[in-house]
Amino acid sequence: MKVRYFLEFSYAGTNYHGWQSQPNAISVQEVMENALSILLKSKITLIAAGRTDTGVHARQMYAHFDSSLNAELQNQIVYQLNQFLPSDIVIHSIRQVKSDTHARFDALSRTYEYHISKGKVAFENNLHYQINQNLDFKQMNDAAQILLEYDDFECFSKSKTDVKTFFCDITYAKWTNSKKGYTFTITANRFLRNMVRAIVGTLIEIGLNKKKVEELHQIISFKKRSAAGYSVPAQGLFLTKIEYPNSIYL
Repeated sequence: MKVRYFLEFSYAGTNYHGWQSQPNAISVQEVMENALSILLKSKITLIAAGRTDTGVHARQMYAHFDSSLNAELQNQIVYQLNQFLPSDIVIHSIRQVKSDTHARFDALSRTYEYHISKGKVAFENNLHYQINQNLDFKQMNDAAQILLEYDDFECFSKSKTDVKTFFCDITYAKWTNSKKGYTFTITANRFLRNMVRAIVGTLIEIGLNKKKVEELHQIISFKKRSAAGYSVPAQGLFLTKIEYPNSIYL
């Protein structure tokens, strides 16, 4: 009898055209499904907690699949998968969950980080976005707090998307500052396509004094993507945490 499992894993998105399988382009989903299907000797389909775009990274991602693993194989599958997968995909754990658990729909919250370096850096250029100008850190954080006052974020959604609602419950949004750069952390129950990158681009424009903090109210209320700031590059974006209720696990 098949049962449902949760895989916890991470990946560097540099070499992949996002999470989701697609024709004529390599994806994280395709690579992982192929590895699992070979090891388990049956076709495996993974349903992930969300879809990351080309070049976006995940420090923590979950996906569910159905299989009839025996106890011995379940104990070995993490090691075997890590031996089989490329070095930029790492499996952390596998846990059995209730049969109706869904990696996407049962997630309570998701947290993203966006990393910006202050000036030119010789290493890890595919893991951050380089900005040479000074940013007004206080203004960016003041603007970030405005996000918590709203729930309709159509202005930050990718144009011509097929989503049915633009409502998201943002519970945390904050910039931190260090010698090396800036990090923006944001948590919500769900995110729209390209939403975090559009928010970061808008907040950067505020940090560069191209927009005023108060303008963010008008941008969000206008509900037009053209009113918001630019979309920052994918390489600085990390999915860092996904939370689920403990009740899903057996």
